[in-house]
Amino acid sequence: ETVWRQADKYGVPRLGFINKLDRVGGNFEESVQSMRDRLAANPVPFQLPIGQEEAFTGVVDLIRMKALIWDSSAQGQDFREEAIPADMLDDATLAREHLIESVSEFDDAAMEKYLEGEPLTEEEIKRAARKGCIAMKFVPVFCGSAFKNKGIQPLLDAVLDYLPSPLDVTHVVGTDVSDPTKVIERPRTDSEPLTMLAFKIQTDPFVGQITYVRVYSGVLKNGETVFNPRTGKRERISKILKMEANQRSEIPEIAAGDIAAVSGLKIVATGDTLCDAKDPMVLESLTVPEAVISIAIEPKSTVDAAKMTKALERFEAEDPTFHVSNNAETGQTLISGMGELHLEIIVDRMLREFKVGANIGKPQVNYREAISASAKMDKTFERETEKVHQFARVVVEVEPATEVSGLLFESKIGKEKINDEFLRAVKAGCEEAMQVGVIAAYAMTGIKVTLLDVTVDLERSDAMSFKIAASMATREAFRLASPILLEPTMRVEVLVPDDFLSNIIKDLNSRRARVNNVGLRGHLQEVEASAPLSGMFGYTTDLRSISQGRATYSMTFASYEQVPDSVLKRILGGDSY
Repeated sequence: ETVWRQADKYGVPRLGFINKLDRVGGNFEESVQSMRDRLAANPVPFQLPIGQEEAFTGVVDLIRMKALIWDSSAQGQDFREEAIPADMLDDATLAREHLIESVSEFDDAAMEKYLEGEPLTEEEIKRAARKGCIAMKFVPVFCGSAFKNKGIQPLLDAVLDYLPSPLDVTHVVGTDVSDPTKVIERPRTDSEPLTMLAFKIQTDPFVGQITYVRVYSGVLKNGETVFNPRTGKRERISKILKMEANQRSEIPEIAAGDIAAVSGLKIVATGDTLCDAKDPMVLESLTVPEAVISIAIEPKSTVDAAKMTKALERFEAEDPTFHVSNNAETGQTLISGMGELHLEIIVDRMLREFKVGANIGKPQVNYREAISASAKMDKTFERETEKVHQFARVVVEVEPATEVSGLLFESKIGKEKINDEFLRAVKAGCEEAMQVGVIAAYAMTGIKVTLLDVTVDLERSDAMSFKIAASMATREAFRLASPILLEPTMRVEVLVPDDFLSNIIKDLNSRRARVNNVGLRGHLQEVEASAPLSGMFGYTTDLRSISQGRATYSMTFASYEQVPDSVLKRILGGDSY
């Protein structure tokens, strides 16, 4: 149900495949009816099973009105066409009539012939069915036994016949490397310059790091050099690999529309565009949300320490939403991700793939700090030792900048008063000050720092002096600017049957959630809410308990919001700041 609802949300056309019809209890009619009842779908059978459970031998193709029988001794590799069994002919005729009636409304020519009582050709039925499937008006349903390869060949044909083709989109759209506002369209043909997207990075035990790519235009040949607009560097492709499950084979080239893996790329990240250096363009990259949850992790033994470091480096390279950091105060290694389940999977993979045992702490919310007012600070840094004399004076103003998620730095001083080196040092000092907040030592965000004045001593001033002075001035200004603590707020969507709606809303309210809307999606109630992440720990288990396993939810990061005073006191342990 969860996957189906996500497909509805993002407008993904799909086919239905009723699997395991050779097992005890396999029932095609009940499964189709459950798609109507549980998924609020409009399933239309394109096949009927021949036999049930152990007697399942094949399917009836309702478009061609033929029986397809699989040879069990050949593990489903071969099948033959036969006449439809006599005892199924009436059911097949009725099912075909329902099929034609359902699909003809999506094609004017097919509808006209259907209303006039003329028979539709196989091509006309498929054309009308494809239009309805892509428009998500109905779901073509097929059947079989995937384990024994029964029904798989017609299902693959149906993917080609009814689902959207990449050829339907004739041009790939990107932006100019030097001007992100300039849109570039490029035909998806082999004759165009090379453009491809790196969508996954994986470490292979035999090849090393491999990058999965999808080619949108042009041709990539073995040994060629590609350009990465993000890094501005060129890298050579050493191997092109055709990946088939756990098998791989080297191929000489890939062309527009192909998906393959390449090795040899050293500086590449998920979502990077790789293209021809002579005619570059940047494809739309992946949107990577900010990590919202962290846990401390440590190896169970000293032997595991080196292996854990290697594993975490690999996972960080593969997954752009996963981050590793070190807590300077406690010396702990922290891993951050998108939720409890995300980090649990990382820990489980370490054990399975790297044989690394690890202890983990309780989940910790990644709070942030900000300011709610403006403040100025004039700070002089002066230090003298036997060998070093340092001096720098800076005047800064800090103010909230909610439109940015970090530091917005501006200088109102001309270059005649401060050179570029010292200016960069001042900015670096401001960035350093933002790493540790003044309330609870969380990183600060959404702040504009303006440099108003400086004093330079030609003999004693250097870049380090200005960095230290700027850091001290900025940090003291934060204390005067009414600092506030922010917590990550999540956008929560819960799909629940009517019977459990009131209990779900009651539980969300107990978690400090704010219910924004309750509406219908199909036959289910959809609850939209905003909730602090700190209140959503363990929600998966509680939701399953409240709804008897019927409700599902999705949770994505929305924004940072100010923590209420009661929660702030609990976080600080009653201490003031």
